[in-house]
Amino acid sequence: MSDLTAQTPSACPACAAGPMAKTVASGRKPEGKIVLSLPKIHCAACISGVERLLTKTPGVEAARVNLTLKRAMVDAGPEITADDLAQMLTRNGFEAYELDPGQLSAAEADKPARELLMRLAVSGFAMMNIMLLSVAVWSGAEDATRDMFHWISAAIAIPTVGFCAQPFFKNAWSALRNKRLNMDVPISLAILLAVGMSLYETSQSGKHAYFDAAVALTFFLLAGRYLDFRMRASARSAAQELAALEVPRAFKLVGGTEVLTPIAELAVGDIVRVKPGGRVPVDGVVEAGTSERDRALLTGESLPVPAHPGDAVAAGEMNLTGVLTVRVTAAGEDSSLHRMAELVATAESARSRYTSLADRAAGLYAPGVHILAALTGLGWYLYSLDLRLSLNIASAVLIITCPCALGLAVPAVTTAASGKLFRRGLLIKDGTALERLAEVTEVVFDKTGTLTEGAPELVSHTAEPEEVSVARALASGSAHPLAQALLRDTDGPAAVVEDLREVPGYGVEAHWKGLHVRLGRADWVGADMPAETATWLRVGSAAPVAFKFADALRTGAAEAVADLRAQGIRVTLLSGDSPSAVAHVASSLQIDDWRAECLPEDKVAHIEARRAEGARVLMVGDGLNDTGALAAAHVSISPATALDAARVASDMVLLGKDLSPISGALKTAQQSTRRIRENFTISTVYNVVAVPLAIAGLATPLIAALAMSLSSITVTLNSLRLK
Repeated sequence: MSDLTAQTPSACPACAAGPMAKTVASGRKPEGKIVLSLPKIHCAACISGVERLLTKTPGVEAARVNLTLKRAMVDAGPEITADDLAQMLTRNGFEAYELDPGQLSAAEADKPARELLMRLAVSGFAMMNIMLLSVAVWSGAEDATRDMFHWISAAIAIPTVGFCAQPFFKNAWSALRNKRLNMDVPISLAILLAVGMSLYETSQSGKHAYFDAAVALTFFLLAGRYLDFRMRASARSAAQELAALEVPRAFKLVGGTEVLTPIAELAVGDIVRVKPGGRVPVDGVVEAGTSERDRALLTGESLPVPAHPGDAVAAGEMNLTGVLTVRVTAAGEDSSLHRMAELVATAESARSRYTSLADRAAGLYAPGVHILAALTGLGWYLYSLDLRLSLNIASAVLIITCPCALGLAVPAVTTAASGKLFRRGLLIKDGTALERLAEVTEVVFDKTGTLTEGAPELVSHTAEPEEVSVARALASGSAHPLAQALLRDTDGPAAVVEDLREVPGYGVEAHWKGLHVRLGRADWVGADMPAETATWLRVGSAAPVAFKFADALRTGAAEAVADLRAQGIRVTLLSGDSPSAVAHVASSLQIDDWRAECLPEDKVAHIEARRAEGARVLMVGDGLNDTGALAAAHVSISPATALDAARVASDMVLLGKDLSPISGALKTAQQSTRRIRENFTISTVYNVVAVPLAIAGLATPLIAALAMSLSSITVTLNSLRLK
């Protein structure tokens, strides 16, 4: 026997063709576990190449590539870092990123799925053996031989059902203990009744026993439950991958020296250094250095984004070319990447109105099933005076009317749809959003930061240096894109002001040297409306001074608007900007219905008025002045770059800069609604056809189990059409 440790099985048989990784002596604990993501590997040659490169690296003790997960598991000494290995593989043509093994180990502790799979395997094995014994009985075995086969079947079936059907028994008992019914109650009763009737028949040397039906029912129910669990896990898996992308350590600068520090120990204001080829470990602002960032893993953007001093960077972005020194603004659980992962995770547990309807239907369905089964058994007993026959038919009714398909009708669809939208760059925060999105008849867009980039550039101003310092002081109190652009594109110190406050929809005001100063809308500071996008400064009673800006349309804006119009959706533009600026954007996008100089309450009033007329409005906005409208709309979307208040108020978050996924999301939502209705129809038609057959005594418990499972599988496959 070799003293080498067993290797983790490869994802595919072809992996065995690759070179064996270095092994670790039995009983020896690896110095460190490194997990690398390999998103572009696709074949056995990739596996061989990656493993060969890893095992040739000094300090690497063992490595194994999993093609299915597109990951490499590496055991390495303390002198080897994941960043070193990732850069080495990338240089050699295998794109690689570090994953946090702590996050993955927590995420992949998939105990419920493993338990379901284990019970499924046990029940499947037992079912096959009982079927073999049943074939002997069906072939003509009689008397003592038949009884022997029945008792052997009982010896296999009873412990199998006792172990494998526990999920149904536990859920049913929990419901009954709380004086309510759920779909597991008739399931459990049907299984127990089938086993009980079979035991009674066997003890009486009866010709028929239904141990095969009880175990087959358990097997098919477990298969449906496992498939449902895996489908629900798609949104959670996306959250896990995002969480695992969080860099576990960063190079913190302490007295000019790089110290490798866990992310959990970083604080706001710390300075970290990000080397070329490494991922940004925190949210922050570039203090020094110039580079480009690859944001494809987070937003799907195909082109690199420049990074200069003063630019904001987010955790999970890849630094491509230069060394960046970053001041931390958020790290760990406070980072944008972590918050995004939490938002994805909420998609799994979200419940829509359709789901509630399905649960209510199942709740009403369960007592109806029990009453129907009882009346059927009683009717057959009064007709035939045969207790065995009447109980068998009652069992078949219970099994065939099992509401599994009804329970699968909604979650299977919503999970598939949310996963599809996430892959396209749209994150569902609220579970009812998908249903509401399908009902949209009008889309209302904000302009700045939504239809446009929201990163305007200062093109001209006539302010004196002292006025610029006042403007910079006022702009520092606002997150508005124009205020931020003014800060970015002007130089010099900011004046010292007092009583600084932001007035949503208008601007920022304060006191400076005893004078009331304002920065914001033209009409708010007493200026004439300009032809260009501008913010105005007024110092005391002096004439207002304009700071003029230019902005660009957001990627995909024209395509999104054109596609929405093609779908028959009304498109409206509401903006607080000047009429000339709004008119220019509306003309560029061919939006006929637009309004400028809208206050926050104006946007809310428009949406409420349209709702009173029967419209279902989708609001797309990103600013503080859009928060009320986002909350008032039938459904709402905000870009990932939006203010926190806007993202909280919205139902969905657009992860990238491209607006084109919005129009596609409406189509996906409409398809989802159709699938849900189709699933309800499938469940209804199935019961209309199957129940009379069971009541008429034309379906044995085994046939009932197969028919019930077929309906659940049909519903699941119909839902998967969304993918």
